[in-house]
Amino acid sequence: MEQAALGVIGGSGFYRFLDDVDHVELDTPWGPPAGPIALGSLGDRQIAFLARHGQAHRFPAHEVPYRANVWALHAVGVRRVLAPCAAGSLRPDVHPGDFVVCDQQVDRTRERGSTYFDGPVVHHAAFADPYCPELRGIAVDAVRAEGVPVHERGTVVVIPGPRFSTRAESQWYRRQGWDVVNMTQAPEAALARELGLCYTTIALVTDYDSGVEDDPSIAPVTQDEVFATFEANVAKVRRVLLRALEAVPAEAGCGCAALGGPPPMPPSGAS
Repeated sequence: MEQAALGVIGGSGFYRFLDDVDHVELDTPWGPPAGPIALGSLGDRQIAFLARHGQAHRFPAHEVPYRANVWALHAVGVRRVLAPCAAGSLRPDVHPGDFVVCDQQVDRTRERGSTYFDGPVVHHAAFADPYCPELRGIAVDAVRAEGVPVHERGTVVVIPGPRFSTRAESQWYRRQGWDVVNMTQAPEAALARELGLCYTTIALVTDYDSGVEDDPSIAPVTQDEVFATFEANVAKVRRVLLRALEAVPAEAGCGCAALGGPPPMPPSGAS
């Protein structure tokens, strides 16, 4: 199988990346991924792209086949992943259209297949710093070079979905000091860590979640608002990714690979 060491996972409204690609259909011990993997070239480097939700947003956040998605990318050789996502702002100074290169994560999801190590092989992944520091720095530089407002750090709280937060939930997240809210960063980032992949996200802020408390004119988020804002900014996301991918060094200078576990056991009944 053709190998691509660099991978991109596309979020809401981001369903294709490079133009000249070959599509690879494959299965995994955790079932099929959300869609085919698109393999293409960027200069002399092979890039793998997978739409997290599938084409036309087939899978809502709580039904995304996360284990199959990450496993499939690993199977075609991917070892470093850039994974843009949509996020709601929890701060009045983080505006729609801004990018946040998150450095921390709070997982409040439930009932998702969140690990490859369900036994009998056991591995407790080190996850104090969820995102690759080297890729984070590259992403920040790429966003800044494109002239897009960027927040170099931020904590993303990941909610179950598919509904958005209540006002009380959103206010509680703000009081905790968290910066943006999203539905898909967990368990995706943790699964990448279990396989020893470098992984970072670039969160595109699409809304103010349940509104800004001291500005009643800002209404709570709707699905249409999220999709419209992401669509209006997807060209910026693509430019940032292209710039970042070109800057990724051939040899990783981080320790992400060493944090991966032993080869996981396929689930019972898998071929």
